[in-house]
Amino acid sequence: MTDTPTTAGPATQRQSSTGLAPQEQTRTISAADPKIAALQKQAAEYLAGWQRAKADYLNFKKQAEKDQAELAKFANAALLIELLPIYDNLKRAVQHIPSEQQDVEWVKGISHILQQFKQLFASLGLEEIKTVGQPFNHELHHAVGKEKRNDVSPNTVVEEVKSGFLMHGRMVTPAQVRVAE
Repeated sequence: MTDTPTTAGPATQRQSSTGLAPQEQTRTISAADPKIAALQKQAAEYLAGWQRAKADYLNFKKQAEKDQAELAKFANAALLIELLPIYDNLKRAVQHIPSEQQDVEWVKGISHILQQFKQLFASLGLEEIKTVGQPFNHELHHAVGKEKRNDVSPNTVVEEVKSGFLMHGRMVTPAQVRVAE
């Protein structure tokens, strides 16, 4: 027999990039399992926290957009509220024009201005509350008086004292009315 060096056979253990044999690596990973589990748990908590934060942000963004749209919808409300008494007085003035003067040009002009007010209000989402002949509704009407009337049923609006308005379905001012007893 000669003394020649033998080469490593298949039974020779290979080393990994970590410098550890596969069995040693497995033992190292097994020993690290509690650390890995803790890190995985922490990663899951971070992911859940991130998902909640993202959901909160999306909800906040939707609410902010909704609030901005609502603000834009009612941005003109203050100006319109200032115009309402002018409209109401003009409406009452037109109602008191004698019937023989209805065909006079300046009366037609005044009536046209009243129509323009109505069109402007409608285009901005402002609508007049219906009153005369309607059942009294405490959410829309403010009773300023009662009248004994036999020609209408009780709690029916018989006269509008001042117009009331809704803006996009919300109360701006209630209609002031007289109600039948």
